[in-house]
Amino acid sequence: MAIQQEWLEKNYYDVLGVDEDAPAKTIKTEYRKLSRKYHPDANAGDDAAEDKFKEISAAYDVIGDEDKRKEYDEVRKLGPMGGFGGDQGSGGGFNFDAGGLGDLGDLLGGMFSQGRGRGGARRPPGAAAPQRGHDLETALHLSFHDSVRGVTTSVHLVSEAACSTCNGSGAKPGTSPSACGQCHGQGVVDDNQGGFSFSRPCPRCGGRGSVISDPCQTCSGTGAERRPREVKVRIPAGVKNGQRIKLSKRGGPGGRGGPAGDLFVVVDVAKHQLFGRKGRHLTLVAPISFAEAALGAQITVPTLDSDPVTLKIPEGTKTGQTFRVKGQGVATAKTTGDLLVTVEVSVPTDLSDDQRAALESLAAATPDSPRSHFEV
Repeated sequence: MAIQQEWLEKNYYDVLGVDEDAPAKTIKTEYRKLSRKYHPDANAGDDAAEDKFKEISAAYDVIGDEDKRKEYDEVRKLGPMGGFGGDQGSGGGFNFDAGGLGDLGDLLGGMFSQGRGRGGARRPPGAAAPQRGHDLETALHLSFHDSVRGVTTSVHLVSEAACSTCNGSGAKPGTSPSACGQCHGQGVVDDNQGGFSFSRPCPRCGGRGSVISDPCQTCSGTGAERRPREVKVRIPAGVKNGQRIKLSKRGGPGGRGGPAGDLFVVVDVAKHQLFGRKGRHLTLVAPISFAEAALGAQITVPTLDSDPVTLKIPEGTKTGQTFRVKGQGVATAKTTGDLLVTVEVSVPTDLSDDQRAALESLAAATPDSPRSHFEV
């Protein structure tokens, strides 16, 4: 169980404003709502909004992940000391109920056994663990055509990134972090308590096992800096408005050698003046005259990126009737959609004398009203 002190100190459900039994879909919806509100791009120069955005991202990184959420809930049930102290039962000591033995065993194993660090190396208990970077989210505005056909483009964002001067080491160029003299690079020191010896994080290096004697002036030794970034992203054909595209390890930088977080690109598709979308099909409304609808006709309709096509309208076509043009929809690796053309009979509002006379002659030759079935 990957226990983190922050899990005990912060209620991530409160951060996102959701109940502890909220479904994953609700958590995701609230996260996206808050991240848009507090995104640094929408709150330039607002440090409080930036801190809130980081807090929201950290919360979603845990309870937005099914496995991490389960561990987080288990840790918080065990309490600040994982069952060691506090009012855990009538005796105020251990609480060995049948449902908690597994969790307690996991916690004991985490406290008294050796953990593994990077590359499978042993990490002493209490040593600072590598920290995964925060997930980030940014918006990408796409034209309708690019969303249908796909495109490789770039997103621009301002975020935390590995320091460009020290490459994330935190040390001044030409120098490097050195092993901590107090814990000798272990990250922990022994604390003797009578017959027992407990390990605790080294107070000098904070559990990292190394110290920076000459910090980088750009990042002040943190290894990260806030700067503009350009990230390439490949948008697949047929992407939908609001779809999130995950770019692994392109998010915030990790800490203490941990991996970077992920970058999520939310697609915002512009509307087209002619075409619409219906799944893998494109849609188009084509106006036709009353005469074309009644007598039938061949009309020319546009396609998204090919030459116009000719569509046969049979006589007696009703307004709202839809015709299909094969293979002119959204093309993906697996399938290609169609173009759905819906005709709409256009009613003239400014008749010439000849048009009026022709319609009056038609009305005179059509004695039966189309509403005759209303009569009783």
